[in-house]
Amino acid sequence: MQQRHNRYEKARIIGARALQVTFGAPVLVDTTQTEPILIAAEEYDAGVLPFTVKRGSGDSDNNGRGELQ
Repeated sequence: MQQRHNRYEKARIIGARALQVTFGAPVLVDTTQTEPILIAAEEYDAGVLPFTVKRGSGDSDNNGRGELQ
């Protein structure tokens, strides 16, 4: 089952993958695209990217911010 991402997570995943493609990572889908961002978007849509998003539990009283000392 593929994890569902919100638009911010999707943008982060596609951007990170486009950077990898720019630096020579192998392309994971057959495509006619030449722009790394478009290649990454096609890979995302095909569901072949091995990215996992870890979300917080949301029950923290400081919303994930570090405490000041």
